[in-house]
Amino acid sequence: MKTAVVTGAFGFAGANLTEALLDSDYKVYAIGRKGSLHNSRFKESDKLSILLLGMDEYDQIAGLMDPSDVTGKDVIIFHLAWGGGRDDFDAQYSNIEGSLKAMDSAISLKEKAQSVRFVGIGSQAEYGVKSDKAEITENMSLEPFSAYGASKAAAYYLLKKKAEISEIQFIWGRIFSLIGKYEPEGRMLPDLVKKLKDGQEVNLSSCEQYWDYLDAVDAAGAIMALGERGASGEAYNIANGKYDLLKNFVLEVADHLGADRALLHFGKRADPFVSLRPSVQKIKRDTGWEASTPLIDSIKQY
Repeated sequence: MKTAVVTGAFGFAGANLTEALLDSDYKVYAIGRKGSLHNSRFKESDKLSILLLGMDEYDQIAGLMDPSDVTGKDVIIFHLAWGGGRDDFDAQYSNIEGSLKAMDSAISLKEKAQSVRFVGIGSQAEYGVKSDKAEITENMSLEPFSAYGASKAAAYYLLKKKAEISEIQFIWGRIFSLIGKYEPEGRMLPDLVKKLKDGQEVNLSSCEQYWDYLDAVDAAGAIMALGERGASGEAYNIANGKYDLLKNFVLEVADHLGADRALLHFGKRADPFVSLRPSVQKIKRDTGWEASTPLIDSIKQY
């Protein structure tokens, strides 16, 4: 049995990843946040151990694991935990420190494990605003405009360097826009579906930007694929690759629900105008992964 550590295991992406790992016969250490209302999503079992820690305690993870799950085993740390508002500088700085502590645990595990891989999860926010005349590829410069995007980029560079010095295999994945199971309330697509089902009017931006929606179950498969087959030292886009104008996605949802398009009110152009046309050629080439869930199947989770 392979061993995986998942930080942020009870959150949106993390819970989907935890389920996928359990279904793939991993022994999973699910790292959750103390006091989170989502901690009831999983119960401990022979295959699942739960540790509730603050990010400032992530350097303790290795010492809390059963040696039999580490010694001579292939261990993958999937680091998804992140907190704080987009421009909460104190919280974002703490995320960087916590990420480096998670890497400290990876370094400690290396003493007994057969191999250790560290998969960090970043965001499209690292890229900032890019022209939508070309696809966003992993070799584009990182130009974040929020503290969130900047701290993700900083974590990427610092973790990569620390892994290199410590000879830890390191892979970074940048998530674009997830939808589906465990999606938090208040986000654009669940809110759209709820209002249209209730026959309410929906006020939107102009929705002229390109967007890319990826089902969270597919994202879990992508993150697992990076852990198992991603090239060390590389960064990868985690996206569907079937991007379209956001307005077309909105209309597709409305038509699927049988809602009157007159309920939709498209307003001003978003500012900043973030338009996403992500390339997924690299992750497909290196891991063989690709998305498979249609948008309409994803919104059935709402």
